Parts: sequence; structure tokens; C-alpha cells
Amino acid sequence: MKKSGSTKLLLPVIIWMSVFFLFPLLLVLAVSFMTRGQYGDVSFKLTGSNYLRLIDPMYLKIFINSIIISLLTTIVCLFMGYPFAYIISRMNKKIRPYLMMLIILPFWTNSLVRTYAWIILLRTEGLINTYLINFGIINEPLKLLYSNGAVLIGMVYIMFPFMVMPIYTSVEKLDETLLEAASDLYASKMKAFLNITWPLTKPGVMAGCLLVFVPTLGLFFIPDLMGGSKIVLISNLIKNQFLTARDWPFGTAISVSLMAVMLIIIFVYTKKGGKIGGEVI
Repeated sequence: MKKSGSTKLLLPVIIWMSVFFLFPLLLVLAVSFMTRGQYGDVSFKLTGSNYLRLIDPMYLKIFINSIIISLLTTIVCLFMGYPFAYIISRMNKKIRPYLMMLIILPFWTNSLVRTYAWIILLRTEGLINTYLINFGIINEPLKLLYSNGAVLIGMVYIMFPFMVMPIYTSVEKLDETLLEAASDLYASKMKAFLNITWPLTKPGVMAGCLLVFVPTLGLFFIPDLMGGSKIVLISNLIKNQFLTARDWPFGTAISVSLMAVMLIIIFVYTKKGGKIGGEVI
């Protein structure tokens, strides 16, 4: 009786997940094995050529560049976000909510609008070049926009809060008596950090890295706007296949491959993250 009651409670969830998650996912997977029609439609002819095309050196290079940009974004966010989160967690408890509000505040503005603000800053006639020339620091404008550096800046700016918040939660819960004990035993601040603070906050770091790395692979508007036609990442390639080339089967094949990579990363995180959490406890 109890088992039947619990099944009835789960039924709405099962229906919801099946209709809005499982069915669309299976549809995408099915389309990835079909062929492009003569006029950009989907032809129901099964083929595996869409996945074989991904082995092409051009697409492999795009995929590797995407991984590199995502890794660099994650590394920069970590090196900037960890000290930021640590300092906030050590501030007065009355001030902490306001400081965290400053991190969340940019989310109140559309990310597309904020990206255009960076374009105004970085373009050839932008504020940065204008002031550098006016102060005599440079003689001619720097090429800041439409480069890998500009894409990295945009990615870091958008993803930075996702790194800070989980790290802040881990550092805030840190038992300060452990640090006091380390100090009483004449441990240096660096040794206390490496042996106590870092291991105990590592789950938050891993969560932050996951929250930054995985979404960065799918962001397409930042490379489009700040990278221009020179920078093509896997997210841009997927968008172009759907909207420009109208090759939906190949676009879905790239999407499925990207989802597979993300699932592998999440799987590794759950395995490694669980072990680290267990060791800390």
C-alpha cells in the first residue's frame, strides 16, 4: 500500500521529466543520425556520417580551442574568486550579505547588455583605448576586441559569480578553531592554509569549477559578439549549423557529443568530489 502511494506521488514527476526532458533528448539523439535534405530540411535516412565528420581536423581544432577557453576561464575565475570569497567570509557578519549582494547584482541586468558594455570598453574607439591615448601611454589603439583575450574577459565576467558563491559557502562553514589550533602549534599561515583551509574547502572549489567550466562550453553569444568571425568555438558551430547552414542533423550530432563530454565531466566530479568530501569529514 505504501509502495503504491509513493508511486502515485512520483507519477507527476515521471510524466514531467519524460515529456520535457527525456522525449526531447531522444528526439535530438534520433535527428543526429539522420541526413540533411536538399532544402535544409531533415531527411529520414539513417546515417552515422554526422559523427564521422567530427573527426575532421577543422572541427577537432574548434573543439580543442573550446576546451582551452573553458579551462582558462575556470582557472582565472578560481584564482580571482577564491581570495575574493575568502576575504568576504572573514568580514563582519553584518557586512557579508551586502558584499554578496554586490556579486549577485549583475544578474539583475541582462547578460547580453553587459556584454555590449564590454564591447564599448574594448573596441578600437572605446573608453580604454581613448584614455590610454589621451594620457600618452600608447600612440595607436590596441586591438583588444575580436580576439581570444576579449572572449576570455567576457567569459570570466559572466561566470565569476558562479565560482565565488560555492567557495564562499565552503569557507564560511570552516571551523576556525582548527586554524587556532594550528596557530597554537606554531604552524605558519601558509602551512595552515595548505593543510586545513584548502582541503576543507576543496568540495566548494570543485563545485565552482564545474559550475564555470560546463556552462562556458555552451555560451555562444560572447564568442559571437566579442570574438567576431575570427573566433569560432563549439557553441558557435552548433548555432551556425542550426541557423546559417541549416544542417540540423550535424548540429544535433555536435550537441550530443558536447553533452556526452559534459556528462563525463559531471560523472568524474561526483566520483572525485564524493571521495574528497569523505576524506575531509
